[in-house]
Amino acid sequence: MAGNDRPGPLTEDRLLSGRITIRQPKHGFRVALDSVLLSASIACEDGERVLEPGAGVGGAALMLAARVPGCSVVGLEAQRALVAIAGENIRLNGMTERVDIVMGDLGSPPSRLALGAFDHVMMNPPYHRSGSTHAPAEASRAASHVEGDSGLEDWVAFGVSMLRGMGTLTLIHRADRLADVLAALHGRAGEIVVFPLWPRGDGSPAKRIIVRARRGTAAPLRIAQGLVLHERDGSFTPEADRICRGGDLEV
Repeated sequence: MAGNDRPGPLTEDRLLSGRITIRQPKHGFRVALDSVLLSASIACEDGERVLEPGAGVGGAALMLAARVPGCSVVGLEAQRALVAIAGENIRLNGMTERVDIVMGDLGSPPSRLALGAFDHVMMNPPYHRSGSTHAPAEASRAASHVEGDSGLEDWVAFGVSMLRGMGTLTLIHRADRLADVLAALHGRAGEIVVFPLWPRGDGSPAKRIIVRARRGTAAPLRIAQGLVLHERDGSFTPEADRICRGGDLEV
């Protein structure tokens, strides 16, 4: 779903305690906690290359680049308007040498994205199957929330295909779609880690999960302890607050 018209008004927001400034549509898909947690969970080192399909306005890519100053990040985005805003954000944050958001989708990526060229792939695929919910009226929100021509298995297959040997694929998704995530990874990657994101420490079920898998191995699945996000009063837990300020999330 590629909207070419520029969205309406933009807001300017700061992430990671002000280290990153993001301009983004006021009424479209917005960079939020999921993007912060995803970018913090990538075990990336200096000199490594990371790909983000569905990069939007570049929020997660820029946060990862700020956290690991020696890495480079390429984002793939199907909506022309968001690619343009992402370019502005890259320049605004002085990241033109290490972050690039290119136009394209999973079915027709640009030729510059060579198979097997990345050490890590991170992604926040649409959370809902096509037809399972009413799509938001706003185009960028609809594309980010509801699967289009490419379903979850297409996202995972594309991500794995872009990895070097032993590279990692990390995604954040709805906890109730864990079975779909594992089915998509079956036969493609191993050493799977399921990392629950608990809303509170009171036994409430996880609504989100981070899943990491490694290409080229059949090591068994592991379920991690996960992270409690909020105190009873709704404030962040100390660990979640540390991550929101730019700390790493060890999956």
